[in-house]
Amino acid sequence: MFQLEEMLMLPFCRHKNTGNLCSRTPPMPKSLQILINPPSSAGNTKALAEMFHSNTNTVDSLLGSYAVYKINPSTTTNPDKEAEADGKGIFFLENQLPVGRTLKVNEILKTMNKASFLPRQIAQSIPFSSRKFPEIFNYFSVEPNSNEADLIKQTIQNCEIPAMKGEQRYCATSLESLIDWTVSKLGKNIQVLSNYVEEETENRVFAIARVAKKVGETEMVCHKLKYAYAVFLCHSIEKTTAYTVPLVSADGSTKAKLLAICHEDTSAWSPDHLAFQILKVKPGTVPVCHFLTKETLVWVPK
Repeated sequence: MFQLEEMLMLPFCRHKNTGNLCSRTPPMPKSLQILINPPSSAGNTKALAEMFHSNTNTVDSLLGSYAVYKINPSTTTNPDKEAEADGKGIFFLENQLPVGRTLKVNEILKTMNKASFLPRQIAQSIPFSSRKFPEIFNYFSVEPNSNEADLIKQTIQNCEIPAMKGEQRYCATSLESLIDWTVSKLGKNIQVLSNYVEEETENRVFAIARVAKKVGETEMVCHKLKYAYAVFLCHSIEKTTAYTVPLVSADGSTKAKLLAICHEDTSAWSPDHLAFQILKVKPGTVPVCHFLTKETLVWVPK
């Protein structure tokens, strides 16, 4: 296992007085800054309740597990319709990103949840397995038949889905375990990317400002899942390319960059996956691309 301070090729350090993590080579993505300096509320029952009641976004159910497609019906009143509405702004074909095209990025830039990482020692002391649901419910003081319990089950079961052909996957319950896994697959000379918006704006209509830039063909994509503390489903899939897409708001006042992933081979995906319904294509026929949500982290070699 690597200690963050010892990973000299990674842009991390610790503040001498506070012990909080910082960046050696700014700017560190804002989504990562929030995760590594957790608020005191991280990992409590209130976080689970707020997450359930304040967010019915289904985008996180569309990404990360392609071989098994499942929307949790208990987290939305009309899962199929809401998933389709969210997915239309997420999935696209390789030729569908011409300069000047307008995008509605409400779902892409929406904060899914505010849960932050627990220290590794604490995270490792908390059960995280479908075989230990009673212990987990007891730890968080959650009723077994509650909505919060359903949320716990969905996340853990998602983490336990077997890797499909050509995929490596792992659920990280701490920043240290996320780093360990990523370094074991990509090496130390890596950088982390996330979506970027110049400033918060109510204007969610943007236009593609320049041609998308390829940033990696060997990457580790880490999707944030809904849980009482930060849990990331990290996976790497063969024949996948990562891009950054430069955007500018409709009024020209705000710049942004979105991360997108294109999967060349989708033959192992579930034929019921929403991407195929939206794009009107079949598994394994054409590359399928999608934007990544606000809190997704993408690790690529420098």
